Amino acid sequence: MSDTPKAEIGVFGGSGFYELLDNPREYRVNTPFGAPSSPVMLGEVAGRSVAFLPRHARSTLSRRI
Repeated sequence: MSDTPKAEIGVFGGSGFYELLDNPREYRVNTPFGAPSSPVMLGEVAGRSVAFLPRHARSTLSRRI
């Protein structure tokens, strides 16, 4: 079995989505096109595993997460 985390649902969205995640964990990933501007956050929403990638890098957010 792999230690790689899995998500049932993936979301690209605005910074407000961070508030919906329960038990968020940060993961740095790489793709064939390079790393995304922010780490992927993996958490839960209503008992479902959700991966969230913000549209903008964290440094552009007005509040700290």
